[in-house]
Amino acid sequence: MRVRPAAVAGRFYPADPGELRELVDRLLGEAPGPTGAVRPAAVVAPHAGYTYSGAVAATAHAQVAGAADAVTRIVLLGPAHVFPLDGMAVPAVDAFATPLGAAAVDDDARTAATALPGVVVDDRPHGGEHSLETQLPFLQRVLGAEVPVLPVLVGRALPESVAAVLTALLAVDGALAVVSTDLSHFLDERSARERDRRTAGAVLARDAAALRPEDACGYHPLRGLLHHAAARCLTVELLRLATSADSGADRARVVGYGAFLVHGRPEDEAPAGRPSLNRAVPR
Repeated sequence: MRVRPAAVAGRFYPADPGELRELVDRLLGEAPGPTGAVRPAAVVAPHAGYTYSGAVAATAHAQVAGAADAVTRIVLLGPAHVFPLDGMAVPAVDAFATPLGAAAVDDDARTAATALPGVVVDDRPHGGEHSLETQLPFLQRVLGAEVPVLPVLVGRALPESVAAVLTALLAVDGALAVVSTDLSHFLDERSARERDRRTAGAVLARDAAALRPEDACGYHPLRGLLHHAAARCLTVELLRLATSADSGADRARVVGYGAFLVHGRPEDEAPAGRPSLNRAVPR
């Protein structure tokens, strides 16, 4: 079995399995739990070091916790920070390793994704990338090791192209998308909060065209999710906004973080006799 080794363990999150498990469980335990009768279609979570963004990421992943028995597939999208990428890249490997074990790559989802324009199989962009890896320990603790994941790195791509991938891969019953992105970068705290509030407004309005590249490092996957959500009349809820200054970082140069939940109407969530997967946190 070909496994991509953990690239940022010991830097973005603890490399020791026990320490990582304890940290993730604590962050999830401190996050608000799901409280509404809706089924999550997607969540948006940040991907910085857990010291700074872990609490916000946990707020998103806590919304997935109630779906543990029903989720059958995770489609994980994030930006390629280092490798120049046009379109989207899925890995050739069979699994992604973290200190908590190996997360299996969904081969059926990979086959479906590569049948679409703009999607290639390429391990190179995934090599040292942190945007997807940092989500995996949360997913492993929330869903266990049985749910396969398709990691999709998104480079320069039209939102319609990303939305087409989401529409195809989320058609499977129990499929859930996780979009990984931070928000503003390296502004002073006041300016960052102002920009992130504007960005959050565009996300809540499902207005992909209102987003600018400087609003989020995951600009391309986030726009794709919003295009998908608008086409399917899904609802977007803001769960939490924060900055690195909230965790003690320099207030003159902060990074913004946001957690969002995407879901349909309660009456559309589950067939009669089947419980809905999760509940939303009202804000």
